[in-house]
Amino acid sequence: MAYLISDVYDWYRDLMDNRSDPRVKDWPLMSSPFPTMAMCVFYAYFSKSLAPKLMANRKPMDLRQILVIYNLFQTIFSAWIFYEYLQSGWLSHYSLKCQPVDYSNSPLAMRMAATCWWYYIAKFTEFFDTMFFILRKKTEHVSTLHVIHHGCMPFSVWLGMKFAPGGHSTFFAMLNSFVHIVMYFYYMVAAMGPKYQKFIWWKKYLTTFQMVQFVAIFTHQFQLLFRECDYPKGFMVWIGLHGVMFLFLFSDFYKSKYTSLKNKTKKIAQNGSNDGACMPVLNDDHKKPNGVYKNGHANGISNGVPNGIHNGTNGLRSRKIQ
Repeated sequence: MAYLISDVYDWYRDLMDNRSDPRVKDWPLMSSPFPTMAMCVFYAYFSKSLAPKLMANRKPMDLRQILVIYNLFQTIFSAWIFYEYLQSGWLSHYSLKCQPVDYSNSPLAMRMAATCWWYYIAKFTEFFDTMFFILRKKTEHVSTLHVIHHGCMPFSVWLGMKFAPGGHSTFFAMLNSFVHIVMYFYYMVAAMGPKYQKFIWWKKYLTTFQMVQFVAIFTHQFQLLFRECDYPKGFMVWIGLHGVMFLFLFSDFYKSKYTSLKNKTKKIAQNGSNDGACMPVLNDDHKKPNGVYKNGHANGISNGVPNGIHNGTNGLRSRKIQ
């Protein structure tokens, strides 16, 4: 047993010290996977157990202004990350067919690595999506799918950041960041109240937009199965499987949420209404006599986006390696 433990430890030290990217070993949270793993595990426990218990005997919080500010921040943050990915390579010398990792200390290579690190940090800021649901006592929206999506993305991105901060799979993070620009902007406008609803007429296309993201991700990744490319095959498969997994989870949710009941489907088609969302947005509830809800939304206005998917992440959020 002692030999086994020693062998595992030696393998771990070799992996961390000799096979990872030495440029990022001293960056915050990069020296060990355990802090990231611990935060992901605590997030899952907090979301599904601790927080709902803490809120059980408390009233829902009114977070309208906070949600507007939060979604504005996430929109700007995602836009900046997307811009940095473009400027670091995807707008110039990066190839969609095959892009090896540049492990040099050149300005562009280091800029790409830094962008990957900020994308990694963004996966933690997205934990607030879940917290706002819980504080508003919308725990029914904190589905297993939602928690899996947000909970696995930081560690997945950490792996990419530690061993391959750049190259082919950053297409996934760049695309996911672009999706987050659109999604968080939508949620910001929706949280601003019914008088702004006319500006988000395109919400019915968000579901398709997310599904296209997943298809683009695994198609881009799995093309390397059929061509030679000096990029780690393990990460290519890992990211590609994220796209496949979330597409199937999303499709299953979509079918159960949108096609199980004809009346519900008809209501969604007419109103764009859906009780689930991946990100915080004020839903239609607590109706007043005049037909306006206490949260400020008019009857029939809601998210139009299924619970637990936006990214892909983070994806996968994902990076997010939404």
